[in-house]
Parts: sequence; structure tokens; C-alpha cells
Amino acid sequence: MREAQKKQRLHRGEEPRKIEIQGDAVVGSGSMQGDKDYVGATPSWVIWQLLSRYTRENDLVVDPMCGSGTTLDVCRDLKRNGVGFDLNPQRPEIRLNDSRKLPLDKESVDFVFIDPPYSTHVDYSDDARCIGKLDSGGEDHGKAYYRAMEDVIREIHRVLKPGRYMGLYVSDSWRKKKGAGGESMKGSEFMPIGFELFSIMRRYMTPVDIISVVRHNKKLEYGNWRKAAEEGNFFLRGFNYCFIFRKV
Repeated sequence: MREAQKKQRLHRGEEPRKIEIQGDAVVGSGSMQGDKDYVGATPSWVIWQLLSRYTRENDLVVDPMCGSGTTLDVCRDLKRNGVGFDLNPQRPEIRLNDSRKLPLDKESVDFVFIDPPYSTHVDYSDDARCIGKLDSGGEDHGKAYYRAMEDVIREIHRVLKPGRYMGLYVSDSWRKKKGAGGESMKGSEFMPIGFELFSIMRRYMTPVDIISVVRHNKKLEYGNWRKAAEEGNFFLRGFNYCFIFRKV
């Protein structure tokens, strides 16, 4: 942590932060953040780093796709006011809502964090509005998925205060081609989800940084994964993008 940041926090009366990283989670005030058993959960240390750098105590932080509530737990430990929405709320404090239309006033939010679905890999919800049901590849080449995500990004821009920041955590994807009946076919399909979303975000906000978040995923060590990568001639994807943007 930079000395200037330490001095600023001390000047505001904030206590020095003592952190401990356990796997993908940060232990802040003695409690774990997020649900380690939730499929697709964001590593809490990613959110912790963003909020430590781009927010202050009592700032309003919004997660439009809150999942198991990791963002809310980090906000609690860092003394931020966290508000979470999801089409499939996992906790009572997460509000049922579609991320394409947030029930928030224009320019009322200090920071937005979002970890959207990476196409159809995880069945997040039975709700027909779930963006996770839209393919980022396939027959329409992801048009419906990216159209929906642009609606989300436009809404984030609407509620974010001028001069404030947002972070988007996402990964590209690769898969073998399949026939109409689900049978394997020759060939593969690469979906550059990160770059596509980055280009959409640039229409609304100014890029600040691109972080490559390396995750030491144990699945990547499995022999069947490595064999599939060799046979299919693709790279094992052990990283995610974290895009940071500022509303001007």
C-alpha cells in the first residue's frame, strides 16, 4: 500500500487495514467474504482491491449481478454502503431485479462492480430474463448477449456519478463445436468476451486500467483438462480481465 494512501486514510480517521488472504478470499473483520460453494463466485480480494483504491468510507457501492453477495460482504468490512441486485437472490439483503433497469436515481452511485455471465456456462437462474441464458457465440455470433450487456452498461453509466469508477470482471471463452443434437463436431469456437465488452464500455466511459487477474485454479492441473487442451489445440485459461472505467 502506498504511503500517501496510508496518510490519507489516517487523516480521515480510518483505521489501518490488516488483511489476510485465504485462497480467493480476503479476511477483513474476522469473517469470510462470499460463498466459496457458489458457482461463479468472484474472488473477494478482487473486489477488495477495487474498493480500497476507488472508494471511500460510506460511499454507495452497487453490484447489479450480486450472486452470492461477495460485494456486500466486502463493503461491510470496508465500511462502504453496499447495494446488491440479482434475478436469483441468494440472500435476503440482495434485491430481486434485472440489471438492465436499476431502481436507482440518475448519478447517485459512487462505484459499480459487476461480474457478468460468460455466456451459457453456468445455469444461474430459471428466470427467462437471465443474461446467462444468452450465448456469446453460436448462430447469432453473440448478438443477443452483447446487446443485453450493452443495456446493462448503459444503465451503469446512468446511475454512476460523474468522475466515479466501475469495475467489470470477465473472461474470454473457448469451446468445441457441437451439432444440433449436442454431438461433438470438428472445429472449435473462440469467444473474445472481454474485448467485446471493453469495446462497448468505451462508448460510454473512459478506460482507466486493464488488470489480468491470475487465478491458481486447481482444475487447470487436472490431467483431463491438459489432455483436452493438447488435443483441441487451445490454451488453458487461468486468468480473467478486470476492466476499470471512469465516467467523465
